Amino acid sequence: MLKVGVTGGIGSGKSTVCRIFSVLGVPVFSSDEVGKRLLTEDAHVRAALIGAFGEAVFVEGVLDRKALGKLVFNDPDALQRLNAIVHPAVRQAFARWAEEQQARYVINEAAILVETGSYKQLDHLIVVDAPEALRIGWVMQRDGVTEEQVRARMRNQTDDGTRNAAADSVILNDGNQLLIPQVLAVHEALLQKGRT
Repeated sequence: MLKVGVTGGIGSGKSTVCRIFSVLGVPVFSSDEVGKRLLTEDAHVRAALIGAFGEAVFVEGVLDRKALGKLVFNDPDALQRLNAIVHPAVRQAFARWAEEQQARYVINEAAILVETGSYKQLDHLIVVDAPEALRIGWVMQRDGVTEEQVRARMRNQTDDGTRNAAADSVILNDGNQLLIPQVLAVHEALLQKGRT
């Protein structure tokens, strides 16, 4: 079974592309969703968070995401500490999940596969690429945030050129190119690759 990564900058349309793959019957693992769940449910992750950031990131036993976000998004060292806690736990969860799937290939959807180097452990990397101006507009509308807040998040991700250079396939989400034919072409190629 092939393990395929889907990544892209914030607001690029990763989730939309993954929904299309899901409709095609491809199992999709959302690393970002699993990571959020592990932050609240996994005892080892919780203990590591308290060790790294103190009890203040939990209020009455519940993770205060806003407090944690304020600590990490403008502090690269703090973000690196958070990633060092969450990413290994997510990778283990993906490995366990993938073993349970019955498919030619599975998808790991994750925002920072290139930044962490995790894509090197996968068989194929799909990058969803979208123009920066569109991405900013989409995220502002989706999350109700300012342009500066979106740009701050973007600064925590690698640039599009680096991400695209690591890709085996690029799906362009620019509002002009249709997504479904692009996904179908990659899907067919992966089915062929999975047979060899």
